[in-house]
Amino acid sequence: MKNVKIFYLKNCPFCKKAIGYIDALKAQHPELADVKIEMIEESEQADVANAFDYYYVPTFYVDGVKEHEGGIYPEEVEKILRKALE
Repeated sequence: MKNVKIFYLKNCPFCKKAIGYIDALKAQHPELADVKIEMIEESEQADVANAFDYYYVPTFYVDGVKEHEGGIYPEEVEKILRKALE
């Protein structure tokens, strides 16, 4: 399974939606439940966030490759989680 990171801000409405999508997808699709996601709150872990190239949150990386940056829809989150299973 591939490593997934999400960079987010706790007060960002788009980030809250993305995290909600993750939870809902894991509940709906048991095969996605085992995908481990490293959650990085960029204002609390600025040293980690600064090592990655992105401007908007939420931003998803799979095995170090940026897969999505900015506002996101449930089908896009599902695609990222499924990529982690490949």
